[in-house]
Amino acid sequence: MANYLIIGGHGKVALLAAPLLVDEGHSVTSIIRNPDHTSDVENTGAKPLVLDIESATVDDLVEAMGGMDAVVWSAGAGGGNPARTRAVDYEAATRSIDAAKQAGVGRYVMVSHLGSRLDHGVPEDNSFHTYATAKAEADEYLRASGLDFTILGPGSLTLEEPSGSITVHQADYDGPSETSRSNVARTIVAALNNNGSICKTIRYSDGDTPIDTAID
Repeated sequence: MANYLIIGGHGKVALLAAPLLVDEGHSVTSIIRNPDHTSDVENTGAKPLVLDIESATVDDLVEAMGGMDAVVWSAGAGGGNPARTRAVDYEAATRSIDAAKQAGVGRYVMVSHLGSRLDHGVPEDNSFHTYATAKAEADEYLRASGLDFTILGPGSLTLEEPSGSITVHQADYDGPSETSRSNVARTIVAALNNNGSICKTIRYSDGDTPIDTAID
């Protein structure tokens, strides 16, 4: 079984993904910023690691990644503050990619969003612009890293129960995109389990294709 590191371990998607991986027999370490969240992570079966990724250096992250078989990025600033959005969603993300390379962790799964692309078209005066740009640039950085990456691009996140099925979309898709966080958690597991997802960007929403089939 494998050793996985989840960055953003107290996020809703991460808290759903960790127990799925643990149930498969894997060892999961979840990075969290707030020590008060330790028990929530422990309840998933994962090991909490308190580390503020916004201020963590590459060396800090290399140390955290020691012995890991894969890194999962499921962190985000949560919007609202453009400077912090840039600091987390681009700067911390790219430091984690550099750290994975230095630590010899070849496999990296990035949770992004369905519309992530450099030509996202979000106006500069739109509050979403900083996030859209940061995510798109981080995704491009990962694609150029030489790591065995998978970029997962779910649509608008919901708290619906998992259907276990998704529909994969093209980069310019602009239709209904609701995606259960529970389905996103399952796509993380499927990507880690399926080498066919390596070097792919998979944009999707809840749909009709079983997740394992869609990820393949």
